Amino acid sequence: MTVLAHPAGGNIDSPDRIVAEFKIRYRRFLDPDGRAVVGLPEFAADPAVMIPIYRAMVLTRVFDAKAVSMQRTGRIGTYPSSLGQEAATVGVAAAMHEEDVLLPTYREHGALHWRGVAPLEMLQFWGGDERGLDWSGPAHDFPPAVPIASQCLHAAGVATAMKLRNEARCAVCFLGDGATSKGDFHEAVNLAGVWNLPVVFVVNNNGWAISLPLGEQTAAETLAQKALAGGINGEQADGNDAVAVRQVASEAIERARSGDGPGLIELMTYRLSDHTTADDASRYRGEEAVSAEWANDPISRLRAFIGEQGWWTKEDEEALLTETAAGVEEAKTAYAALQPEPPTAMFDYLYETPPEPLLRQRRLVEEGGEHD
Repeated sequence: MTVLAHPAGGNIDSPDRIVAEFKIRYRRFLDPDGRAVVGLPEFAADPAVMIPIYRAMVLTRVFDAKAVSMQRTGRIGTYPSSLGQEAATVGVAAAMHEEDVLLPTYREHGALHWRGVAPLEMLQFWGGDERGLDWSGPAHDFPPAVPIASQCLHAAGVATAMKLRNEARCAVCFLGDGATSKGDFHEAVNLAGVWNLPVVFVVNNNGWAISLPLGEQTAAETLAQKALAGGINGEQADGNDAVAVRQVASEAIERARSGDGPGLIELMTYRLSDHTTADDASRYRGEEAVSAEWANDPISRLRAFIGEQGWWTKEDEEALLTETAAGVEEAKTAYAALQPEPPTAMFDYLYETPPEPLLRQRRLVEEGGEHD
């Protein structure tokens, strides 16, 4: 971001002067064929870093396909696919520290996998069983936010607590392109700038806010520039390039964590699926456009890169797919075997000491009676 408040030698009282200029930086390291287009960051030369990222992206896609099929057969509720956005979620999570706080939307399955949430727990959540939120990932991470942009204000609150406690941590908040049109987002960005909060907003720009294309919901040339109005840094990256995502996220998170300012990253990606399993994207976008976007597939891109480095073979790929499919199938079987909680469980975690009216309702439910 470049700001020119008082041009050198200019008259600050002049009625015709430039008071501010801004630039949005775009980052890409790998092209769609997995070839480096600029010098790579140091971590990209380490297979111990890159292969786990690739494995997590593949797990995300395999889980995604299984979850969609389970929804279609009535075994879980409405499910939002992350097909085509695996690098944009796993890459950011790979840049986080465990003590950082993740505030995801409903499409960040890859970040949850990376942070240690088990496939079974994710199936529980999408099946309406809140026991899935008592997950294996960090207990301080937030559950997926289905309301649009509400998590942005939560992130500002979390970051405020971190700052008041002098903690070297960062709140990482995911949102979609449509959320940047909501007041919650702008309020959170404004507060983050004014209070210099340790927070990074990650906008997954997949081109569509449900059925509304980007050009019909904002006139902004980029979504990253919306950060500038709040006085924080905004930049773009190729969201299908796992190297670029991890690098840009690492830089932004470290700046925020060290007190050098909050940030916003706009990740340019594409939603290859319907918005959710309750949607039919063919009603509002052409199949040709979707087919063309498969050339930017983030998994194929990273697989080509690690293969070219000699870190990955056909045998490795086959073994990974077999292992991942077996693990997801095991989660599906375990999910089917779960016994539902009793109806009285809905009362158990609302209050430390439940009030008498609630206890009376609980007794009625337990006895099978009707509430008057």
